[in-house]
Amino acid sequence: MARLAIALIRHGDYEQLPDTPSAHQPFPLTAAGEAQARQAATRLRETVERHGWRLVTPLHSSQMLRAWQTADILARELADLFDEHPTIDCFDELAERGLGAAANLTLAQIEQVLAADPRYDAPPPGWKADSYYRLPLQGAESLLQAGARVAGHLQRVQAVLARTLTQDSLFLCVGHGAAFRHAAAHLGVLRFDDLPRLSMYHARPVLLEVDRAGRWQHLEGAWKMRATGGTGLD
Repeated sequence: MARLAIALIRHGDYEQLPDTPSAHQPFPLTAAGEAQARQAATRLRETVERHGWRLVTPLHSSQMLRAWQTADILARELADLFDEHPTIDCFDELAERGLGAAANLTLAQIEQVLAADPRYDAPPPGWKADSYYRLPLQGAESLLQAGARVAGHLQRVQAVLARTLTQDSLFLCVGHGAAFRHAAAHLGVLRFDDLPRLSMYHARPVLLEVDRAGRWQHLEGAWKMRATGGTGLD
């Protein structure tokens, strides 16, 4: 049976609104973000050549422009490592945690909205980085709910590719750091207790694989250690 590895790739740096926890921001990569994506391509090329893998097309990406741009740079830089011309498919399922009606409000504005609504309690301190907390607003979800959504997508992709691939391959999936981390916890790769101290580097792949017993495992690539006392906005 052909071997399949899955690369989780957080998008590169982008033009993010200040103090705004929603990741559903339609802004492009910065010049630094584009450079990070090219560096990711260099890392992936070395990984693929070291293992003797081929790359799978299409690449998968979230709908956010910064994720698609990151995937597009990877596809262009690594085109010779695919068996055919690489394409990109975008999925709502790969989005970062949604804040629903609070999308793209600042932290202060969100807390003002909750304070002005008699139906809701004030959010707990550090709520933005709380894996279990969901804003009590229409359309919002928790980080764990977002992670479950992403994990389901990865499981479906892995099941299909594992049945159809005939050579050892690497599948590229570009999305968002928190959703990927929480997906990894749902898949059993990370412990839920470790999530608050972890993040992902921009455009540095983390590779996962399903072993012969059907268990997801970390293959290579480093998680980022979050700074003590950080805001959780990365």
